[in-house]
Amino acid sequence: MNPPVVAVYPGTFDPMTLGHEDVVRRATQLFDQVIVAVAAGHHKKTLFSLEQRLEMVRESVKAYPQVQVESFSGLLRDFVVSKGGKAMVRGLRAVTDFDYEFQLAGMNRSLMPDVETVFLTPSDGFQFVSSTFVREIALLGGEVHKFVSPFVLEKLAEKVRERA
Repeated sequence: MNPPVVAVYPGTFDPMTLGHEDVVRRATQLFDQVIVAVAAGHHKKTLFSLEQRLEMVRESVKAYPQVQVESFSGLLRDFVVSKGGKAMVRGLRAVTDFDYEFQLAGMNRSLMPDVETVFLTPSDGFQFVSSTFVREIALLGGEVHKFVSPFVLEKLAEKVRERA
């Protein structure tokens, strides 16, 4: 019997959007195990703490028993290799994402020749959704309920209240 095929879906997930959830759902149809790897985000200023992002991601993927949620810091390569990852999942929304992701995939292939990068596109309704847009809209008092789960919406509302 072959060992399970493990895929890693890395990101900051600040916050987790319905587009991210859609990519996770699609990945579960392709791989035996999916690890959503939440980056500590040392290179990015995040709205939510690592613990808050982990909580939001765990809540968002709880319907998928083959999905684990873990944090990582440092080189993604080290995390993927330590988990026995055979694939790295990346979401592509538009052509503008492709250029960056293509370069990243090439670099990752150089660092991890045995790990394939798999690009998944979200459903049509989520192709324009990004965490950055969701954060900005929410912090400016706009409606984001169409882009995030009710749990994440509640956490965004708390952040807006804290900053008011």
